[in-house]
Amino acid sequence: MRTLGFAEAHRRRPALAVVLGTNEIASAVAVHLRRAGFGVVLSHDPHPPVLRRAMSFHDALWGDPARVEEYGAIAIERITEMFPAMFRDDAVIVTRMGLVELLALGSLDLLIDARMLKYAEIPDLRHLAVATIGLGPGFTAGVNCDRAVETRPARAGLLLTRGSTDAPDGISAPLGGVGGERFVRAAAPGVWRTALSIGTRVYRGMTLGHLDRTAVLAPMDGLLRGSVRDATEVPARVKLIEIDPRDRNHVRFTGIDERGRTIAEAAVAAATDLLADARLAAVGTATLLPTPHRDRSR
Repeated sequence: MRTLGFAEAHRRRPALAVVLGTNEIASAVAVHLRRAGFGVVLSHDPHPPVLRRAMSFHDALWGDPARVEEYGAIAIERITEMFPAMFRDDAVIVTRMGLVELLALGSLDLLIDARMLKYAEIPDLRHLAVATIGLGPGFTAGVNCDRAVETRPARAGLLLTRGSTDAPDGISAPLGGVGGERFVRAAAPGVWRTALSIGTRVYRGMTLGHLDRTAVLAPMDGLLRGSVRDATEVPARVKLIEIDPRDRNHVRFTGIDERGRTIAEAAVAAATDLLADARLAAVGTATLLPTPHRDRSR
């Protein structure tokens, strides 16, 4: 089978979506975009560190297997590796290349910021792609993105065409009747070390890992739903651990959960509408936008 060259692959590529972030929400969005026929690239941002790694493509960056529902992940380091990988029907692309490096691709069709930077000031993304969508706090539709999607549990998936998403309130949605107390946060900056795998049964008072030389203990019994990757340098106050207090029959620590699915569906619907409008506006001009290629194998 003939391998496409860089220039030919660029001409034949599907509509390209760059998703900022490799967390579980970014990964859910990537899966739904891939199903909708987009070529998808997830761009890693180290802050905040990814917690729910078994629900994300994050670990592929270290060469580990990473699968979310029917898609695996291909880690790339160079732009020239991207287009051959984009034609795979069974995978999304993950990379440590940042947005500035990815802009070497030229005009992006779709840019979705799924980093969940709750307290950061988000710059205007609209000049960076044909369609831009912001997920979670810090976004104002029509100001720093074209569309914004709420991510707070009570309003997850609400699509905004104007106005700002809700500011973070610091309240964790209950899981098995337990709120914020199921998380363990870093008491100080340091290097997080743990040998435990997500899905492990843990017990109150059990040592889960160490932040530098300080032992980090389980606040309750349950299953390990989330854990920052071993050997990660973390700032103070970030979440290191999430424990699900429910029994194993009700726990979900892989795949896409209901919140992620709702947010992803809203993001893909917004992307489809924005690009359809852009194509109508482009009729009669010299350059037409690529269209998503549906995966006919499903």
